[in-house]
Amino acid sequence: MANFNHLAAELEQLKKDGRYRPLTVWQSGSGSWMELNGRKVLQMSSNNYLGLTSHPELQKAAIEAIETYGVGSGSVRTITGTLAIHDQLEQELAAFKGTEATLVFQSGFTTNQGILGSMLGPDDVIISDELNHASIIDGIRLTKANRKIFAHKDMDQLEQRLKESGGFRSRVVVTDGVFSMDGDIAPLPAIVELAEKYDAIVYVDDAHASGVLGTNGKGSTDHFGLHGRVHIQVGTLSKAIGAVGGYMAGPQVLKDFLIHKARPFLFSTSQPPSVAATCLAAVRVLKKHGGGLMETLWGNANYFRGTLQKLGFDTGASETPIVPIIIGDPAQTMKVSDRLLEEGIFAQGIVYPTVAMDKGRVRLIITATHTRDDLDFAIEKLAKVGKEFGLIG
Repeated sequence: MANFNHLAAELEQLKKDGRYRPLTVWQSGSGSWMELNGRKVLQMSSNNYLGLTSHPELQKAAIEAIETYGVGSGSVRTITGTLAIHDQLEQELAAFKGTEATLVFQSGFTTNQGILGSMLGPDDVIISDELNHASIIDGIRLTKANRKIFAHKDMDQLEQRLKESGGFRSRVVVTDGVFSMDGDIAPLPAIVELAEKYDAIVYVDDAHASGVLGTNGKGSTDHFGLHGRVHIQVGTLSKAIGAVGGYMAGPQVLKDFLIHKARPFLFSTSQPPSVAATCLAAVRVLKKHGGGLMETLWGNANYFRGTLQKLGFDTGASETPIVPIIIGDPAQTMKVSDRLLEEGIFAQGIVYPTVAMDKGRVRLIITATHTRDDLDFAIEKLAKVGKEFGLIG
């Protein structure tokens, strides 16, 4: 008889540590205010940066695609799963990003797994920021390439790692564009300069920079004016874009290679046509209205973060709409999160293993759909709970 006692024991330990968290089941769609257990709460943990999940142009595109293509694609991309809507999405995404090509995957997570797991071998080395996303870490685990880590945003250590790696066929420096737990931006110009000095490939995961940085949300490469100098960009269609999926933006040769070698692409049914159409509509909305949406987003983020800092909260290294409140102890972090929910704010506690054991934080994400009244309500409740827990004076 199957025995799952070891799993139950691990779960019990999570509960003792205060790190156990059941799924939260919502009764409404994604928005600034959402319904939870019969009450409206202010949502401050959503990646819906620009509010596109309910944008009428995206909804219309999804409905029309269902009427045209049905609800599914019926196969993987390499058989009958590449419909005209998938091809159109990739063409317009490439034009938007300013790259030769894009290739869409089922998620940002599988994009990193597919690229890193297929393009590198034992003659190559990958050099990764220590705070890169879990999907990058797992992608690196899938490759036979050599691995080196550099301390977070430490350019001296990155250069040392590059110097140590002169004998490899190719060197790949990989970094998040915006780091999802701290809300800080990668020093991409310095990374690019070092990569060029040592003839390395630059690989940037822009999951939290897509729709947030750059002209109309084109990402960190555009934000820093580095077109043509960042070789591989990974973007998400699941956060600011409002739907689900991920993509590689880069050279045509890499796209052609991944079509034949990336296992998540080869062995997963393609996006439903309604999702592809939604993503295409989102790209078009960004081209037309992205600047205005981002202006609102950044105005909200700067106001909120600045006010919390004036109150005395530790917001860490945040410089984007991701605003963590650093607490430390995992159990205390979860208590603060629960207390905020009692006050009408959903702000997820983030603890080990997502962050270091002593770096627990309540992570707040500001969106373009938050009103100033919403933010002031959140600030008032955060000040109240912060004083209760001794986080501020």
